[in-house]
Amino acid sequence: MTDKIKRLPILARFARITDQREFMIAYIIVLGIIAIAFAVPEFLARQNMSAILLALADQSIIAVGMTLLLVSGGFDLSVGSTMALAGVTTAIWLTLGLPVPLAIGLGLLVGALIGLINGYIIAEVGINPFITTLGMMSLARGLLMVVTDGKNISGLPASFTAIGQSSILGIQYPIIISIVLVAVGDFLLRRSRFFRQNYYIGANEKAALLSGINVKKLKVFNYVLTGLLAALAGIIITARLGSASTSAGKGLELRVISAVIIGGASLKGGVGTIFGSFLGALLMSIIVSSINLLGVEMNWIDFVLGATLLLAVTADTLSAKRNAKE
Repeated sequence: MTDKIKRLPILARFARITDQREFMIAYIIVLGIIAIAFAVPEFLARQNMSAILLALADQSIIAVGMTLLLVSGGFDLSVGSTMALAGVTTAIWLTLGLPVPLAIGLGLLVGALIGLINGYIIAEVGINPFITTLGMMSLARGLLMVVTDGKNISGLPASFTAIGQSSILGIQYPIIISIVLVAVGDFLLRRSRFFRQNYYIGANEKAALLSGINVKKLKVFNYVLTGLLAALAGIIITARLGSASTSAGKGLELRVISAVIIGGASLKGGVGTIFGSFLGALLMSIIVSSINLLGVEMNWIDFVLGATLLLAVTADTLSAKRNAKE
């Protein structure tokens, strides 16, 4: 009898862990990897694993900021355009002979400025995040095409491309940077008093305001941080490819939002974790890689990802309704 009592806390903790969204996604990922590995043994090859993690890197970096936004009740459709514009801005300054650190700083500044404008319009003016960031998405992409005349920028210095192409112990820098940012971001959102305020804002903004939280300031901060992370992702992918592409980031915003929702965040706000978003992005990257290895036409990728997003949103809505009834 005593042994049973001692085991109860352990069983309770295990039940709490398995009840979390992250555990379910991790379980699906493991089962998926096993199934795909049986169907296509090349899936587990080091080269393919590296390709998946590299493709995942830029999405994971942006997902850190997007998770904060969704948790606080917002989102950003301009991250793909921000990523591309920051990459092009950095590349232009590099071709003009600016030192690498300064060029990178100016690229990051572009992302922060876009985030600041988004945050100010949404938090201070009160315009809907969808309208604001949709407009910014077109504005940034249009500015990008005007500045570059629709042409990619190449001929970047080796000291810059090393950021995206060098590695430590066989692991490329973009993968390391993304993992570090996900780990730090997840820790801060779970443990930091400042970042945890986003949960209160997303759950009930009026109550958060009455409790003394500076809602507007935190919202602006979230958009600036998301813009910075999108710019960082753009700079890293520019360094990895050795050129700045004018088509970079197209459709990325929907993939990132999909990953965050699959990872447990809600469009209604108040819930979500950065680690869950990372797992959601990993699941989507595995799906894309599997489609390629199985020889399925590339046109099916958008269809599958769109279906995955619809299923995730539907599951989130049904879950919210069920919880409301309880």
